[in-house]
Amino acid sequence: MVEYEHTQQLLEEMGLTTAAALLDAKLDEAARNEDMTYLSFLHCLLEEEYETRKRRSQQTRLKLSKLPYRKTLEEFDFEFQPSIDREQINELGTLVFAERKDNVLFLGPPGVGKTHLAVGLALNAIENGKTVYFTSLTQMIHDLEKADMQGRLERRWKVYMRPSILIIDEIGYYSLDRRAAELFFQIVCRRYETGSIILTSNKHFSEWGEMMSDTVIATATLDRLLHHAHIINIRGNSYRMKDRLRVGEFDRR
Repeated sequence: MVEYEHTQQLLEEMGLTTAAALLDAKLDEAARNEDMTYLSFLHCLLEEEYETRKRRSQQTRLKLSKLPYRKTLEEFDFEFQPSIDREQINELGTLVFAERKDNVLFLGPPGVGKTHLAVGLALNAIENGKTVYFTSLTQMIHDLEKADMQGRLERRWKVYMRPSILIIDEIGYYSLDRRAAELFFQIVCRRYETGSIILTSNKHFSEWGEMMSDTVIATATLDRLLHHAHIINIRGNSYRMKDRLRVGEFDRR
């Protein structure tokens, strides 16, 4: 009994809390199973510890990712958006792009599923042990401008540099002034060939000069974004209108 209590205490002190909690049950299981070897017993105990830690880590990464919702790639309705190459999305789902520090750009009008695909890739990444951070462009710029005014900009950069994948959503809905454009450019520069960016935009690249209020900054930004990039142009109807169109709610005259 003393040996059991000491073993449990050692497991807890080493941070193996799941193994400590399951020690009694696993000992009973081993006693009932004559074929279980010492190695099998140890393997089962440590595997339970590993799986519990993996789940906790995944839950933590999911919480810190700030994803607006949870929609997987499997839930995406490719039949409704035939312009999308499903094989290309499946290839991106393998996360090879993240290993290579490539970028992924989803372009298209509002409502065609750009954010859903970005979130789906993010969930794949989190499940496979990668870190993700989701933000809209306006949220990110507001955050960085606030940090700049408070003298915390250098520290705040780390929030956007640390994750394996940074998702910047809704690029093009608002014009940027020069300072905002410079901050966006700095994000792209700092992550260039060091970490992947997934972005969604309703603007064609030819419109970025006007959107960023500076053609030179826009060109430099795109030059880095597109150097190692996978571009998915989505041409189709809005998912938000799909169900209404099916029941004929809108007059098509």
